[in-house]
This record gives sequence, structure tokens and C-alpha cells, in this order.
Amino acid sequence: MKPTLHVLGLGPGGDEYVTEHTKNVIATAPRRFLRTSVHPSAHLVTGATSFDEIYERASDFDDVYTTIVDRLVDETTLADEAGEDIVYAVPGSPLVLERTVRLLREDPRVDVVLHPAMSFLDLVWARLGIDPVDDGVTLVDGHEFSRRAAGLAGPLLVAHCHANWVLSEIKLAAEDLIDTSNDDCDVVLLHHLGLPDEQIVHTTWSEIDRTLDADHLTSLYVPLLAAPVGRELVAFHELAHTLRRECPWDREQNHRSLVTYLLEETHEVVDAILALDPDDPTTDEHLLEELGDLLYQIEFHAAIAEQEGRFTMADVARGINDKLVRRHPHVFAREDKSIDELVTDWEAIKRAEKRSKGVTEGPFDNIPTSSGSLSYAAAVLKKIEKLGLTRDMTALEVPDLGRSLLDLVAECRRRGIDPEVALRETTNLLRASIESTLD
Repeated sequence: MKPTLHVLGLGPGGDEYVTEHTKNVIATAPRRFLRTSVHPSAHLVTGATSFDEIYERASDFDDVYTTIVDRLVDETTLADEAGEDIVYAVPGSPLVLERTVRLLREDPRVDVVLHPAMSFLDLVWARLGIDPVDDGVTLVDGHEFSRRAAGLAGPLLVAHCHANWVLSEIKLAAEDLIDTSNDDCDVVLLHHLGLPDEQIVHTTWSEIDRTLDADHLTSLYVPLLAAPVGRELVAFHELAHTLRRECPWDREQNHRSLVTYLLEETHEVVDAILALDPDDPTTDEHLLEELGDLLYQIEFHAAIAEQEGRFTMADVARGINDKLVRRHPHVFAREDKSIDELVTDWEAIKRAEKRSKGVTEGPFDNIPTSSGSLSYAAAVLKKIEKLGLTRDMTALEVPDLGRSLLDLVAECRRRGIDPEVALRETTNLLRASIESTLD
């Protein structure tokens, strides 16, 4: 028989919203745990152990939640052996946006008994004066706004807006998508509902991250999005799958057959970038088109993999998102470091990631051998310099022209010049000069 964990909610804020049943369960349980003590009614769980320190040292929220769950399972097992009950208290209701509770309910090691509680949603609907069912409100986690709100037009209630930087990311994710065609359209910030300093602020989309100091008791209500967040990306994703199913040429392709096109599209993006004129916005159109072509190649490969049951475009996006978060602790953990320190940290994080996967990395493993010869040579020389070694070819049988080319690449590096770009630009100048004489 599995050990039993009692899970209860502490309501949306003030003590008056905590039920008598909840207080009785707390009083009768000798072992008590809090997801966080940073909640107005957390003081009711006297003698409790909080998991606040896990938030401070974990690398991301996924790590926080899994660590809490593992700790609770261990504690529940110990309590069961001692014949004692254990309670785990969370803010609001245990069934509303409580990731640890969901993970605990899915965990085969424990049985979870849920005790009902009032959530912050009850206060939200009362303050807004709406029926969420009749109005069709969708609840979205602020940390997953760009993904979870994709394809939705509103109304939306965005929870977990616990800091102004979260509101900033939400704003940027839907930039130009909010219906601001008239002055009457606004969004609503709901802050500290049910507490003496409660605020309900009607503001504009551009001001949501500059209106108040957001914390874990802050939510955002969006009556209407002018266009669904991510609508174009969702439609594009579906188009790639449609072409893969129904176009005879697309249907025959595989990862290897697409390599040539991937390289071509990549080179065309580079050409478009080099052709950009800061004073001529019309040159953006070429880059816009070529980026779209390159994006289709990425979607194409993901569609093939999804059809084979190997991975999906969501896996691709999630993977790069998680990797960038891990490699930018100075952004997400608010660490103040110099550029040199950031580069050192970046390399250290990359090495740690590879070690965690059991990968033994050689000194040149991260240099793609399929890149252009000049870029490849420059990357190898850069790595040799980072290793503190010298370029010694005295014992190698190297053609004189090859040695001279490598010397030129080394000279470009010494001057801070990208040899690939330098040769390309010079060749383009020669090409333009010849073409002008033929006109």
C-alpha cells in the first residue's frame, strides 16, 4: 500500500478565504510542508518546512518542481513508516495552475488526497464581473504565454505574472496583436486581490510592465487579441505538414535529400544580410523572403521527423528555448557579469551539458567540417589559440598553396577580419566591376 500525502490550498490571499476544513487538516497533521512561505496565509501552517530555498538554487522551474516532488515523496514515505499524516500546502487551490500537485498525482510512489480550496479565480471573476464560462475565458500561464496562447483570440486571463520582466515578455510575445484601434480597449492588471492593498488597474498594452510592481499575486486580463498569438506560425506549421502529405515532390524527400536546399537557402540568407542597407528599408524585403525560405527548411525537417515518430517542431522549439535559458543565467538569474565572464560561463555550461549526456568532447568537435573552407580554417585556428597552442606544420606534408592560404586566414584573424566575408565582398566588387563594363 502506497503512503498517502494530503494536499490542500491556502486560498487566494487573506486568512478569511481559508476554509475551516483546511485549518482542521493542518491542525491534525504533525508533518507540514509549504511550497512557498511567500503567501499571505502561509503563516497558518505553523511549524511547516517550506521549499523556498529550492527556488533560489534551482536552474529552472522544471528543476524546482521535480525536486519538490522527490522531497515530498521521501517525506511521505518516512511519515507513513512512523504512522503519521503529512500535509503539503500550496497557494490558492491545489487544482489551479499547481505544477507540483499535478506531478504528485501522476507519481506512482504516493497516493494524493486533495482537499478543496478557494482559488484566486473566484476573486478575479467577482472583480471583473464576468462569467468565465459564458464569456469563454481561457486561463494561461504567464511563463508559457507565447506557446499556450498561440491560436487564441481572447479573452484570456494570464496568471503567474510574478515579476515585471514576465509582463515584459508577455507584451513582446503579442506585440502588435492587441486590438488598440480605439481608446476604450484596454487590459486589466489584478494585483493582491482580497488584501488591503488590492489594485485593479485598467491600462494599455504598452504599459502593462510599467504600471505596478508585479509579484506572485498579480494576474493580467486580456479582453481581446486583434489576431491570435502565433497564428501565422501555427498556420505555417500546418502548411508544412499538408505539403508533406499531399505534394508528390515533398513526399519523396528525406533529411539527406534536403541538405543541398538547406545550404542554398542558408547562403541566400547570408547574401540578403550582406545586401541590407540601413538607410533603405526596402532592402528588408529580400531578407524577409529568404528567412521564410530557410524557416520552411527547418519546418520540413521537423515534419519528416514527426511523420517518422522521432521528434516534432515543438521539441525543436522547446529544446532551443531550454538551452538558451540554461546558457543565459546572467539574464534569467539576474547575474551581473562582464562579457569575458559570460563567454567563459557559456563554454562551461556547454561542457557540463555534454558531460551530463555522457559525451566526451574532443577539442574540435564543435566545428562543422561541412562549412566553407575559409570559415573552417578560421574556426580551427581560433580553437588552437584558445587551447594555448601554436600552429606548427613543420612535420606535415602540406602543399605550398594550402600553407599560404592558411597563413592568409591566420593574418585575417590577427586583424579581426572574417576571411569568408572578406573574400566574398572582394569577389562581389570584382563581379560588379566586370558587369558594369559589359553594360
